[in-house]
Amino acid sequence: MAQIGTFTSMEVVSLADFGVFLDGGNLGSILLPKKQCPENVNVGEFVNAFIYLDSEDRLIATRIKPKAEVGQCALLDVKELTSFGAFLDWGLPKDLLVPFSEQRKPMEAGQKHVVYLFVDNLTQRITGSAKLSNFLAEETDAYRVNDPVDLLIAGRTDLGYRAVVDQRYLGMVFNEDVLQPLSIGQKIKGYVKTVRDDHKIDLMLQLQGHEARVDIADRILKELTANNGVLALSDRSSPEAIYKVFQVSKGNFKKAIGRLLKQNKISQEADRIVLRSD
Repeated sequence: MAQIGTFTSMEVVSLADFGVFLDGGNLGSILLPKKQCPENVNVGEFVNAFIYLDSEDRLIATRIKPKAEVGQCALLDVKELTSFGAFLDWGLPKDLLVPFSEQRKPMEAGQKHVVYLFVDNLTQRITGSAKLSNFLAEETDAYRVNDPVDLLIAGRTDLGYRAVVDQRYLGMVFNEDVLQPLSIGQKIKGYVKTVRDDHKIDLMLQLQGHEARVDIADRILKELTANNGVLALSDRSSPEAIYKVFQVSKGNFKKAIGRLLKQNKISQEADRIVLRSD
């Protein structure tokens, strides 16, 4: 079913000089402007397009991919302020409105903010909100320890960083688990450290314990295989050099090397690791 703010595969139902009309189902016919049409498109063919309201609040389709769809979060630039709120660049000709009521703090032109996209029930316009906790759950039982997750860094606190988890939940990366510089809006892989008794999610950027050693060891072997069996790193390498390649701490890297040495899968020299062929 076609929905405002998402990509939908829709059938071409009629042609016009200025574009084609798509079958939006419950939304009716939706114009895809001529400049957005695939070459030589005909009635009966299907086109995957994004649905939103144009500057005159008419339904319109586009094949341009916005920086986020409804139900997603993204870091967006504030372009201008008006009496209605702030308008942000989300990659489409019509900018995204974040009303004053949806701003956590007053936005200013030139700033960047992580916002959640939703459809306003009254206007049917796609709207942004910086009040993420109004839309994303902070409590869940959907995860287990060490589950991999996709993170979007959403904010900084004295305790660490708030992060959007899999575009569905909010969690926290505490300062003790921040092993690298992070920036607001950064997308990064992470893991569930724990789901607390209050069902809130604590996150980490690296696996710990046995799982960490296995994961890093596998990545070392893959890197060796891709580089003709030689890797210009060892347990004497700097933390910065190790992190640049594997995004892990030197301590976890050394433990993984120890695991591989015991398994006779590698040999180590002063400044490099070599894959054993015997």
